[in-house]
Amino acid sequence: MSFIAMNRFKIRPGREADFETIWKSRESRLSEMQGFREFRLLKGPKSDDHTLYSSHVIWDSKADFEAWTKSEQFRDAHKNAGNREGESPMVGHPQFEGFETVLHEG
Repeated sequence: MSFIAMNRFKIRPGREADFETIWKSRESRLSEMQGFREFRLLKGPKSDDHTLYSSHVIWDSKADFEAWTKSEQFRDAHKNAGNREGESPMVGHPQFEGFETVLHEG
């Protein structure tokens, strides 16, 4: 079936546009990878201290995802993570979650 790789990000209030710009201006290189199917950046609920975002990537298999994490494309896509001037828009570090599909309809 497929593998879904997700990272949850807590973004400081008022920094949502900065965070979205980082993603929109990045060179992802995901499309170069075998097994890549789809990427989405999701904006979730707001609380007093953050807005929740999630990156959501669908792969053909967990092995394809793992190959991405060991690739030159992955290193290039993440080389400037956390190296931006000023305070980071993120509260803490992203939280990774990986899921193997057991049922799919559609």
